[in-house]
Amino acid sequence: MPRKPRIFLPNQPQHIVVRGHNRDPILTRVDDFRFLYQCLYEAAAKHELAVHAWVFMNNHLHILATPAGSKSISSAMQSIGRRYVQYFNRAYHRSGALWEGRYKASPVDTEHYLLACYRYIELNPVRANMVKQPEDYAYSSYHANALAKPDKLITPHSVFNDFIK
Repeated sequence: MPRKPRIFLPNQPQHIVVRGHNRDPILTRVDDFRFLYQCLYEAAAKHELAVHAWVFMNNHLHILATPAGSKSISSAMQSIGRRYVQYFNRAYHRSGALWEGRYKASPVDTEHYLLACYRYIELNPVRANMVKQPEDYAYSSYHANALAKPDKLITPHSVFNDFIK
């Protein structure tokens, strides 16, 4: 059965999720988190994907981003997958698939939903009982968006900018 085509709407934010195969860990050491961050940063810059919020959990990741072009998300995710899976397989002496399947991307079509996605993504470690406060989790955009700490990956969405003024 052929895959369903992905829907692209110009300048429409998307909530992107990708999980580890069988919900197995995809990140275990600090170096894993750092390398995945670098992969996302480079892919977003190369493929014109404005990242507004992100979180890396042990077995999945969430990204809120706005693509500039019809191939921005797919090209960025393909680049991340190719580089990170190769790194992970080499680092952990394994082979084969790392991801559960294709990434999922849901259009974020209202301002209310956009702000809810920011919160959902950045509070994920708290809901998972990994930390008590979101600032206690190092691998998310919370520090940039809530605490105004520099994060070269983040491009605040205009709705978010208007909200914090």
